[in-house]
Amino acid sequence: MIRRGWLIPLVAALLAIAGCGVFSSGATTAPPPLERTTLRVGVGNPIDTAPLRIAVAAGKFGSAGLKVQLIELGAEDGLAKLAAGDLDVTFASDIAMFRAAAGGAALQLQGEAYTSGPNTMALVTLPGSTYTVPTGKKSPEIAVNMLDDLGALVARSVLGTAGVDEAKIKFRQVPFDRMPQALQADDADAALMIEPYITRAEKDLGAHILADGARGSTLGFPLSGYASAKPFAQANPRTLGAFRTALGAAQQSATDPAIVRDALPKFSDIDTTTAALISLGSYPASLNGIRLQRVADLMHNSGLLAGRLDVQALLPAQNAY
Repeated sequence: MIRRGWLIPLVAALLAIAGCGVFSSGATTAPPPLERTTLRVGVGNPIDTAPLRIAVAAGKFGSAGLKVQLIELGAEDGLAKLAAGDLDVTFASDIAMFRAAAGGAALQLQGEAYTSGPNTMALVTLPGSTYTVPTGKKSPEIAVNMLDDLGALVARSVLGTAGVDEAKIKFRQVPFDRMPQALQADDADAALMIEPYITRAEKDLGAHILADGARGSTLGFPLSGYASAKPFAQANPRTLGAFRTALGAAQQSATDPAIVRDALPKFSDIDTTTAALISLGSYPASLNGIRLQRVADLMHNSGLLAGRLDVQALLPAQNAY
């Protein structure tokens, strides 16, 4: 006869042994490997791409099993290089990406890069200018880096909101680094600048901000991001999923502006003093279709896109990684 005092421990032991067979599912299955471990990523504007650059330099993508090769775009078109197969992922302005997608380019967005903040883009004038308020000229001539791109879009939005007839605004294409000279020569009434050009003009020439470009319909406006060709994305979902995860962590770390300010002089021509003074926007840690749709809708309403673009169709499928 089994004594009752031994019964409970004996039953517990038997259940433990049985549990091994009942609840165990055998060996843990390892997750499938990444389709590739190296990605060629085109990078441009150093402020917009700062978190990515910082993370790559610190080896953060290595912990995700990726080797990221940064390729400086300079004046080259990252989207064209993407289409040619010279890049796996490229940085580009949201406007450029959405214009390409509307034109038939098969793209998949891989992350947001940068969103505007107060005075990160602005209409700028020089001391002595007679253009002192946005409505001061009925037909202002505005210098923009590219026609029918961000500068023109923002200038129309800001001046139109102030009460200027958008149809009467004239645009002159001028590279950012030549805008101060264009203003000095009276070739333009104001220039739509971004950082660090705003701070440089203020510091070197005593320039004034006529109007903050990040207000109204362009308040907290998405400016840039990263994209892949859709066929490449479909063939490499786990690789790009790992990239998005690591990029999100890099973007999250940039919520501390000091990290960006300290790093900028290391990989750009922005000096320490300018880096300390520039206005910074924000770095979204994940793709947000609703936020990005604002850009496409403003492009459509402004005539930059003939039809409405559904940005949600450009995002990766949920749980791709």
